[in-house]
Amino acid sequence: MYMGLVKSMDVGVLVREGLITLALFLWVMFVVGPLTKFLYQKMRAKGMTHIKAVYYNRKVIHILAGGLVSVLVPFLYTTPLYPALLAAVMAVLTWLPRKKGQLMDWFQVEDNDYEIHFIIMWGVIITLAWIIFHNWWYGVIPVAFMAFGDGVTGVVRNMLYDRRTKSWAGNIAMAAVVIPIGYIALGWIGALAGLLASIVEHFESNPIDDNITVPLVSFLTILIGSMLF
Repeated sequence: MYMGLVKSMDVGVLVREGLITLALFLWVMFVVGPLTKFLYQKMRAKGMTHIKAVYYNRKVIHILAGGLVSVLVPFLYTTPLYPALLAAVMAVLTWLPRKKGQLMDWFQVEDNDYEIHFIIMWGVIITLAWIIFHNWWYGVIPVAFMAFGDGVTGVVRNMLYDRRTKSWAGNIAMAAVVIPIGYIALGWIGALAGLLASIVEHFESNPIDDNITVPLVSFLTILIGSMLF
């Protein structure tokens, strides 16, 4: 499929979108590297616990890397070739420190590799939206729920607890963010997808976590709703 996409793209488009992808890659690397490392050091210097600083950083990455880049996709790309490639490269680069036992400990924790799920689902949902609908926004909205909605959820929970945990307070905060986003973008189907995403985020069973269930349930809701109505 991707070879067909390459052949159908103009050389100029390939080069332009390749350079855009390189710029976005550098931005993501800046967020997961220097920026969040700096934020971790600042939070620790102010007396914040290690785990609390780590989970704040994970949500910063959710929003500034996953969320921001996803919103830019419809304006920058004509096919999912480069977004899928970017996701694949980032998934490998995030997995390698775990494989080598050299965690980026300002945002990675030993017993939680769910950030890799986030990256994989980002690429899968964005790609499926283009293949099925030829409309980026059907993928961007579920990813935005995962990035911005779950990001807000995590911030609220982190303010209340010194450990990773689930709390309905976080889910209410998530709903307040994603339901309006869904409604503005896709009407009542988008709002329903946001509501369901806010509920399923509360539940997880290793190895299936909210980075999988939130975008998947959102996407399926939009898919089924668009087919029926």
